[in-house]
Formats: sequence, C-alpha cells, structure tokens
Amino acid sequence: MQIINPATQEVLDTIVPDTQASIHQKFEAAKAAQTAWYARPFEERLACIQRFYEALALQEDTLAATLTAEVGKPLTEARNEIKGARLRIAWFLQHSTAALAPETVTPNGPTQEHLTYEPLGVIANISAWNYPYLVGVNVFIPALIAGNAVLYKPSEYATLTGLHIARLLHEAGVPPAIFALVAGNGQAGQALLQVPCNGYFFTGSYATGQRIAQAVAGRMVPCQLELGGKDPLYVMDDVADITATAAAVLEGFMYNAGQSCCAVERVYVQRPVYEAFMEALVQQAAAIKQGNPLLPTTQLGPLCRPGQVAFLQQQVKQALAMGAQIAYQGATLPPPGYYFPLTILTQVHHGMQVMTEESFGPLIGIQVVDTDAEAVSLMQDTPYGLTAAVYGSNPQRARQILEAMHTGTVYFNCCDRVSPALPWSGRGHSGMGSTLGLAGIKAFVQPKAWHWRV
Repeated sequence: MQIINPATQEVLDTIVPDTQASIHQKFEAAKAAQTAWYARPFEERLACIQRFYEALALQEDTLAATLTAEVGKPLTEARNEIKGARLRIAWFLQHSTAALAPETVTPNGPTQEHLTYEPLGVIANISAWNYPYLVGVNVFIPALIAGNAVLYKPSEYATLTGLHIARLLHEAGVPPAIFALVAGNGQAGQALLQVPCNGYFFTGSYATGQRIAQAVAGRMVPCQLELGGKDPLYVMDDVADITATAAAVLEGFMYNAGQSCCAVERVYVQRPVYEAFMEALVQQAAAIKQGNPLLPTTQLGPLCRPGQVAFLQQQVKQALAMGAQIAYQGATLPPPGYYFPLTILTQVHHGMQVMTEESFGPLIGIQVVDTDAEAVSLMQDTPYGLTAAVYGSNPQRARQILEAMHTGTVYFNCCDRVSPALPWSGRGHSGMGSTLGLAGIKAFVQPKAWHWRV
C-alpha cells in the first residue's frame, strides 16, 4: 500500500497491509492481554497516557511534518491539531477518575445500592484521515484509561501518523497487544469487522458508517458512529460586526481545506445585510494563499484524496448549470497536487447538490433569505444533524432558531469548534453515540449495578 503526498503526488512510503489472519491474531492477543491491563491500578493507566501526552509535545516537529506530508494540511494546522489533541487528553486525564469512580446510589436501608463501571473489553477504532490526532484521541484515550484494549485502524491516508501514535503509546507504557494498529484500506477495515470485538467506534462518511452498523448489528455490542454533516450557518440582519462574521464564515468553510465534518457547508444571509456580507467575504477570500502546505504563509493546502477534486468540480458544474453564479474563485494551481480553488457560489438553492450533499472541500453556497422562518426551514432541510450556527445580536432570537435545529451541537456567534468538555454527537445521517465530555468517557464502559444486603 503506497502512501502518497497529496501536494506532490510523490510516494512517501510503502506499507504492508494487515490480512484477515493477522487481524485475527491481533484480536486474540488483545483479548488475552486486556484483563491484565484492566487489573493494573487506575493511576498506572493514567500515567501511561500522561507520558503519551508529554511525548506529543516533545516530538511535535516530527509528527506535524509527517501529518502535513501525508494528509496535505498546512504545517501550521498540523501543529494546531497536535496541540488540540493534547488539550483533549489533558481533559480526559483530569476528569476520568471522577467519571469512572464507583458510586453509592442508596447508602441506607436494608439493601444498599452501588454502581461500578467496567470496560467493554476489546474495541475496534476505525479512524479518519482529516484529523487523525483529534478524532483518534476522542476514542482510544478514554478507552485505554477505562481498561479496554484497542484495535486501531487509521485511515489509509493517515497511516504514517497512525504508526507514530502507536509507537508513542507503546513507548509510554501501553503494551503492544493493548493498542494494536491495523494497517490497510477498506479491505482491512472490512476484515476488522469480522472479529468479535466488544464495541465498534467509527469516524468517517455516512455511507461507510451505515455499512458498519449493518455489519455488526447482530452482535448486540455498542456501535458508535461519528459521521459527516451539511452544517448550516445563518447570518441575521442584526449582526453586530459583518466583517468579523465574514471572517468566521471563511475560516469555517476553508479550514483544513473544508475537510471537516463540522465545517460550514451552506450559509443563509438575511437580505438587509447580504451585500455587505458578500463584499467582506469576497475581499477576505481574495487574500487567502493556497499552495505548498510546508510554507508558513500557506493557509489552504491540497485536498487529501484525488477523487475529491472531481467531486467538487461536478458540484460546481451542476450548480452553474442550474443558475448559480461564482462570486469568487481562486486561481487553479497546476499539477502535481490535488488542489481545488477556494470557491464561493451565490444564486444557489436547494435543488443544487452544493446545498444538499456534503462537499468536504473549500466550496460554499450563499443563499439570501428574508425571514427567520425561511432560514429555519432551509437549515432543517437535510438528513444530517451535526451542527448549526447563528450569528446576530439577539440571544433570545438565536435561541429560538437553534432550539428548532435537530443537531447535536449548536453555536451562537461562533462555528466549527469542538470542546472536550461537551459531548460531540450527531443525529440522523451524522451518526449516533457521543465522544468527548463525560458521556464520551462512559461510552467505553458498561455499568454494573450492585444490590448489597448485609
């Protein structure tokens, strides 16, 4: 399996993928070792994760360079991702002890009632390429702290980063059998679904998530899916700072080249502020520098996957054929590299794919609306339910709109952010289950109820 640099199309490395037999061997080793890992004092498991946390900082230069080389995100963003992962790990280290501590529910009476938490066992973590550190630590850090063993399959587009993660965890004291990397593409992922894990945790597309859920449905074990979105953002006519709002929208749809499940995917602007918003947005978009992700001045790198360029081109072509207009489009960079220019479309509507199907790139459609009711109707017109954002000056007005959103996360005067303290969850085609927050810790344990009569 070749690892390709999306900015240059050069071969970075060649990896031997796992087979059904090797994956089964890793599962059996993990199953045999998991009981001893859980039996280790809780503080020892925390200490291993603490050493991993420290190693990420010490080796940030190497890790960021690898991440940029194989995924294509600008080096500054690669460093930011590692820093963000460390913030999440720090939160887990701070809160896991209390979250997993035994509880006394009924201390008095003839029957005392207690609650303890036990690990699931061996879990499969099928991770994503767009934020391999961030979406990875959401799963394997609380899983390991709770005493689980992890079969970790990084995306084939982030395998070298996955190897770094495994190496650092092993060096930090996590046994190789407890955190075992499964290398390969979709075939390896399919093979991983064949081993009888005690839970399956996936981050990626709706289509793949649906196949995973169907494959493991009969096993009666947890299946958690963090999937995509078609995240809407609404700019109300009472917005205080139109320039700052345009800057937030721009970053929200182009950060990591728009390859984020919670990226802003469609924007609705109330008519009185539409012209001012578009003027500010286009002016700021024209200043974005796209190119070599290793340069410190680069703000927009290549897409990670070659096929995504053609997909975005098709969305633009279909929209233009249906009456959309290009408000701004950056220069098209020549090969090599999977580059797609920053593109802003106007005169769009929901008959166009760009407003209804996940784009996952630096492409956005801006639609004019007249009322809050119209905005709410359009924002709700999607099978996805990940995030929704509103910008304005009236919190009560924004709350009424956001309460109507069937999404796991809502934003007021911010967007495209994730906090380790809050659960990250999706509805509809955006998935099921929660990572992060206390719910994201307890996703990796099962409660045991104690009825204790002395």
